[in-house]
Amino acid sequence: MHHRTSRRTLLTATAATAVAAVTGAGLAPCALAAQRSASSGQHQSAATTRRLKRIISGMSLEEKVGQLFVMRVYGHSATDPDQADIDANLAEIGVRSAAEMIAKYHVGGIIYFTWAHNTRDPHQIAELSNGIQRAGLAGPTPLPLLVSTDQEHGIVCRVGEPATLMPGAMALGAGGSRSDARRAGQIAGAELAAIGINQNYAPDADVNVNPANPVIGVRSFGSDPQSVAAMVAAQVKGYQSSGIASTAKHFPGHGDTSTDSHTGLPVITHTREQWAELDEPPFRAAIAAGIDSIMTAHIVVPALDPAEDPATLSRPILTGILREELGYDGVVVTDSLGMEGVRTKYGDERVPVLALQAGVDQLLNPPDLDVSWNAVLEAVKSGEISEARIDESILRILRLKAKLGLFDDPFVSRSGVDRTVGTRSHLATADRIAERTTTLLANDGALLPLSRRSHRNLLVVGADPASPSGTTGPPTTTLATAFGELGYAATALSTGTAPTAAKIAEAVAAAQGKDAVVVATYNVSATGSQRTLVSALAATGVPVITVAIRNPYDIAQLAGTGFAANLATYSWTDVELRAAARVIAGRAEPRGTLPVPVQRADDPAVVLHPVGYGLRY
Repeated sequence: MHHRTSRRTLLTATAATAVAAVTGAGLAPCALAAQRSASSGQHQSAATTRRLKRIISGMSLEEKVGQLFVMRVYGHSATDPDQADIDANLAEIGVRSAAEMIAKYHVGGIIYFTWAHNTRDPHQIAELSNGIQRAGLAGPTPLPLLVSTDQEHGIVCRVGEPATLMPGAMALGAGGSRSDARRAGQIAGAELAAIGINQNYAPDADVNVNPANPVIGVRSFGSDPQSVAAMVAAQVKGYQSSGIASTAKHFPGHGDTSTDSHTGLPVITHTREQWAELDEPPFRAAIAAGIDSIMTAHIVVPALDPAEDPATLSRPILTGILREELGYDGVVVTDSLGMEGVRTKYGDERVPVLALQAGVDQLLNPPDLDVSWNAVLEAVKSGEISEARIDESILRILRLKAKLGLFDDPFVSRSGVDRTVGTRSHLATADRIAERTTTLLANDGALLPLSRRSHRNLLVVGADPASPSGTTGPPTTTLATAFGELGYAATALSTGTAPTAAKIAEAVAAAQGKDAVVVATYNVSATGSQRTLVSALAATGVPVITVAIRNPYDIAQLAGTGFAANLATYSWTDVELRAAARVIAGRAEPRGTLPVPVQRADDPAVVLHPVGYGLRY
């Protein structure tokens, strides 16, 4: 691991010249700090802009095109990935490693994924980040990279334990505390910065007004535009106070859809007035908070663009509304170009060209980098896109890199990881915030808090979805362990998201002689067997406590099953499950309130529990 002190030995003479050209090498530390803390690119000094333009004028066209791309790459190391990852890289990208990809395509950014084996543990991630930066500084024009990931927390998380995992957006919405949202962003941002991730694709600024939304749901802070706007602004300030770029997504608003843009092209039927009232406020708040980047949505909004192009490829939406009407001059990044929503109408060669023409700066994760990269190169050579147009985007990207201090020093250290990631105080803060988000929706006969004297022997059953980060859970085991630590005798039995008749019978048999059963439910449907499981357990006469570990709407589907108490945690990461156990045990008060309405399952026009509903002890 290279420490900050060894930076000079890593920079070539050329790289050092480029660094001096941007930071002024002679800038006093306070001037550098001011440069880093400018609230957005346009506030940087004219001198910095002149220096960046000088760098751009010295770049080859190939280097310029590369700066526009943010790409995935397989492997835990920038230069020495495992053989299986080398094979995957060769098959998908035609290179062996991140360093080779940077040398060949001059990419301006890299995105980390768990499935690409980029995020094993904090020290490995930090070394990968350093290797990526070394490769960037070894290029003809030495340039640091923007290293990004989707660390939304809650159900979308790429970096797992031992890093601190925070409650996700809807949980924070349930907590309703802007200071908690800001503090969560601050801690999460500091830990990402320590491992060399400098651009986070969070927070989600979508307003989740559609309970059937398959892609946003608990990734949203809630259904009220003003509340979501306040939480988005708080998170942006938290993340960016830690020295990383925050990204509000998915513009112009992905909250009211029943189609998943990963697999199809959603159409949002809001009028222009509805959009301004429902979807716009969180993005306006993010811009006012000094957001560094905004991600586009692969959705069609006919009221905003009659051509019915996906927003990612829509000039009226990205240039007309985002840049001109909302006055945003920061970086615009596409959602992944591998998603079906952006590929349904145009081929993979046209998509990146159309995105740039629409007003995009960063092209994220194209399915075939070679095809997309060459398509942009040809578009500039043929005059379809002017070089001046891509220079605009490159200037925005380099301004962001300068603001983040990457020209000054892009490297992280092992000691910085140890000092920052998963510290005792960060973990304790996450626990306290999670307690304030746990929402109690039903408590018949004041069963909760659960007395250890009368209800000591517990059975924990239910769904065990895979951990968002690959490092936590399974939920039934996590809950049983937490109850054990709180002085109960608890056994876990995983019954899954679609329990079979045999599994239900096994759970009923296991409930015999128990004082209470805790059931972890996961997106219960009217016809699903999770409902049958809860009914069968309640019929034994043993009190049943249901814990909705994803969407809070489960309580509506469970009406009439005979459960005694219901809680919502909004995610199944350990921090939220342990908080739920402490609330059930009475070690913490239930303080969360619903940030979305829960409608009756049999009559969605009737609200069962409104926004703001939540019981207390």
